[in-house]
Amino acid sequence: MVYLSRIEKFNAAHKLWVEGWSEEKNFAVFGKCSNKNWHGHNYTLHVTVKGHPDPVTGFVMDAKLLSTYMKQQVIDQIDHKNLNLDGDFLPKGMQPTSENIVILIWQRLEAALVGQPCQLHLIRLWETDTIYAEYYGIQ
Repeated sequence: MVYLSRIEKFNAAHKLWVEGWSEEKNFAVFGKCSNKNWHGHNYTLHVTVKGHPDPVTGFVMDAKLLSTYMKQQVIDQIDHKNLNLDGDFLPKGMQPTSENIVILIWQRLEAALVGQPCQLHLIRLWETDTIYAEYYGIQ
């Protein structure tokens, strides 16, 4: 089994907030992420697929095609957007945490990869230099 990873970057704003909570409780739980005026991150998205290299091309998957899927299914949908307000990437009411976002990215890319000779292995989303979330699909 060979693992191929592709990295793309995007920027997005969000706010973590529970409507039924006070401002104090939201700040206690979410800290700066509960800023009422939003805040943003420069995200780094790692997508890893796995499979066996094609005997002719040597590819597990064409890395340019993987980039195209990442851009169409994810980057174009959320880059320079407010994750709470813009578009329909996140279901209404879902907290725009990295943990939730990696699951949604997995769902979109898994559907896009149908018919490819590989399968999705890992989604890793870096929110900051010190925080990232990983998802390996339903185990």
